[in-house]
Amino acid sequence: MRQKLHSLHQRLTGTVLGAETPSFLLITALLANGHVLIQGAPGIGKTSLAATLARSIDAAFSRIQFTPDLLPADITGYSIYHQGTGQFQFIPGPVFSNIVLADEINRTSPRIQSALFECMSEQQVTVDGVTRRLNSPFMVIATQNNLFSTGTFPLPEPQLDRFLLGINMTLPDLETQARLLQLHAQRGPQFQETGPLLHADEIVAAQAEAAAVPVNDRVCRYITLVCESLRRTDGGRGTLSARAALAVMRAAQAAAWLDEAKAVYPDHVKKIAAAVLAHRLVIKDNRHGQAGDPVSTVENVLANVPVP
Repeated sequence: MRQKLHSLHQRLTGTVLGAETPSFLLITALLANGHVLIQGAPGIGKTSLAATLARSIDAAFSRIQFTPDLLPADITGYSIYHQGTGQFQFIPGPVFSNIVLADEINRTSPRIQSALFECMSEQQVTVDGVTRRLNSPFMVIATQNNLFSTGTFPLPEPQLDRFLLGINMTLPDLETQARLLQLHAQRGPQFQETGPLLHADEIVAAQAEAAAVPVNDRVCRYITLVCESLRRTDGGRGTLSARAALAVMRAAQAAAWLDEAKAVYPDHVKKIAAAVLAHRLVIKDNRHGQAGDPVSTVENVLANVPVP
């Protein structure tokens, strides 16, 4: 199974050059049974990365293009009345898939974004008083353009908290950009997709194995101290919930499983902490009116919290 995931990582980095870290984090979230928010400027491969992951798994995939005129029913589904039978028929929405790509999620209002709350938190949908379970595995991969881009709405804090990981994508270095042009001039990227690499049942089994990786009391306390230190940091507003600490542990378990470690160690926590916590932080402006950097804030806390 780990070899298949290694092949998946190669496919992702072959599709989006320079995306080694985002690819690793995407696979980590998949193993941790969590959702991912990919952020960055338009045209840097956010959607390509998410779509490549979805096509590499033999499972149901759907894509929702978020626009200002989108309705909640366009996401969750709706009931339609048939006069002939005198009954309502439920038409399932695109969330009834294994992997859902919520493309440009901040192009629509928070009211529409909130249609994903129940799906992401409880893996179920309630429409017209009827609750329906969603498929397993279930993963939402959302992309959003940088804040303050034209026509965007900031995601509310409860929505951000439901994403296990936040991945920031930027332009690669000049050498990688030049290589990208060369590969496209040669009619395609280095790694061509040849079909699914993994089956949905294999993902579910791997998720169960990752969730069973032991976490001792000292590591649990370490995670708690990191989160509590961030809540007390002058630049933050105490926005980290208990869900955030749980997300750190789940992601660390997935990272440990990928490393074939017998248990979660502090290094695994450090490896994923910034991706799990940074997007959850709301940083106050400094005295010059400039917002702080959440990633730097997390890294500073990691450097100061004693490692067990």
